[in-house]
Amino acid sequence: MLKTLRSYFWWTYERGSMHYDVMVTLILLFLFLGPRFIDFNDRPVETVALHSSEVLVKEAGTSGQSSRFLYQIRADDMQGASTDDERRAAILRVIEPISGEVTLERFEPVRDAQGHIIAYDAWVLR
Repeated sequence: MLKTLRSYFWWTYERGSMHYDVMVTLILLFLFLGPRFIDFNDRPVETVALHSSEVLVKEAGTSGQSSRFLYQIRADDMQGASTDDERRAAILRVIEPISGEVTLERFEPVRDAQGHIIAYDAWVLR
């Protein structure tokens, strides 16, 4: 038994043998079924604009006659806003030169894997 396990570990079986096929089958099962049953704690990484002059804009549907857009503003561009009113004003200060007059519906912080706020998502009507 120990010899068989050692041979599996060192991959000493000839290609086409039953043991070789068993090892390949186990590897394929791990590759295809592992992500379904094993939590690897991987999550999508938020993409944030790299430069202060960049703002990410995504279409987010419509509301009545208005179009809804999602703007992502870097936390560095918030100029130290600490209250919700200051954040709201800072978001509008970034968005309105780009899009003209808009109505800010709501905003939410975007956090990185360590929980630090790296940006704000802002839903606006235009």
